[in-house]
Amino acid sequence: MQEAKKIAIVGSTGSIGTQALEVIRENPKHFAVEVLVGNSNADLLIQQALEFNPNSVVIADESKYKQVKDVLFDKDIKVFAGNKAVEQIVESENIDVVLASIVGYAGLASTINAIKHKKTIALANKETLVVAGDLVTKLARENAVNIYPVDSEHSAIFQCLAGEWDNKIEKIYLTASGGPFRGKTRKDLENVTREQALKHPNWSMGAKITIDSASLMNKGLEVIEAKWLFNLKPEQIDVIVHPQSIVHSIVQFEDGSMKAQLGLPDMKLPIQYAFSYPARVQNAFKRFDFFNYPQLTFEKPDTQTFTNLALAYEALKKGGNMPCVLNAANEVAVDAFLKDKIKFLQMSELIEKCLHKIEFIQQPDYNQYIECDAETRKLAASLL
Repeated sequence: MQEAKKIAIVGSTGSIGTQALEVIRENPKHFAVEVLVGNSNADLLIQQALEFNPNSVVIADESKYKQVKDVLFDKDIKVFAGNKAVEQIVESENIDVVLASIVGYAGLASTINAIKHKKTIALANKETLVVAGDLVTKLARENAVNIYPVDSEHSAIFQCLAGEWDNKIEKIYLTASGGPFRGKTRKDLENVTREQALKHPNWSMGAKITIDSASLMNKGLEVIEAKWLFNLKPEQIDVIVHPQSIVHSIVQFEDGSMKAQLGLPDMKLPIQYAFSYPARVQNAFKRFDFFNYPQLTFEKPDTQTFTNLALAYEALKKGGNMPCVLNAANEVAVDAFLKDKIKFLQMSELIEKCLHKIEFIQQPDYNQYIECDAETRKLAASLL
């Protein structure tokens, strides 16, 4: 029997990380935890380490190092702390797959380092490709590294393309639930609260991604990610609103034929597929029943109300450092909204101002991406 794949979960205490551990818990013959990386939730990281007994754990928040170290001291688990350790831990030669699931720009450095050390990537951090897609995909090609998407939409496209690699894609359709404010007007959205925006109708996700979903920025970031994952032009990527979240995405080939991937809204399935690819592994996840969903509906996204999606397309078409600006401004905007510093619609206004004020760079290198990210955050903060 094949040995269990050794997984490093970078972002183990977040929404994707905890669901990845559920997948591993259900499939101990297929997957084992080699490394756990958490941000600041020391209690949960300790609990995970005690259950899964990894080789090493890293806590990004250095002030929590002693707490983690003291508990795991006699468990033969190595403990490290700090952002540099997060970046370096993925170099471990025992790792087969790195699950990149730190939310936001913070996930970029460790993912790039994992690619440089020829680790297979299960990518849940869409911002990595949004910020530096050209750089990351080039690096992956140079190091012969496979990047398997974990986002449900990109996993769907990837699954539809299995066995079709030589066939030309005419178009892909990324589906969007429409979030909690589907059908609302700009007037309706003027005074929505943080609590209302955090109530997603179908998916259970962390706060940042849930707000992105409510503003349709999540879909905008996914459009940019799809360009790099599947080597597409912006006009080959369409978004359709599908409130039931059963059809996860669709590929249309040049003969007009279409393939869709369907399933219940559950992130465990795309996580498992990224871990097990090219095999499919049996599981006990809940199954989809057509008779519980007698109607599947589709509609056009409202980019007049939800301008973030239009801004993402604008950044993608312009290229260069603009997607990096879009992402940095959005991270500042979402953080400000979650802290009640700005209103829901003001997030888009802030992002648009940054896109028009930051200097355009056609082909940035890694250091220019870092500078652009810092400069945009500074500008966005000053505009709040």
